[in-house]
Amino acid sequence: MAKKTFEESMAQLEKIVEELEAGNLPLDKALKKFEEGIGLSRACFEKLDETEKKIVQLMEKQDGTTAQVPFAENTAPSEKNAGSNE
Repeated sequence: MAKKTFEESMAQLEKIVEELEAGNLPLDKALKKFEEGIGLSRACFEKLDETEKKIVQLMEKQDGTTAQVPFAENTAPSEKNAGSNE
């Protein structure tokens, strides 16, 4: 079976959460859905971790250091002040 993309896994996980929250599943089926959800959740976290490591690697400076800047500081000045009357 082909490995699911991150987006496919997230969509499936959201569907499982909705099914479990509805509370209409018998206990044994709910447990199977919960197990499936845990597996999907772990796969998503692993993919996010891999992606973060790849981004950090790509952002490394020539001297081997990285400059980690909070995401909000990377937005354009016009985006920062979009909601203000300044």
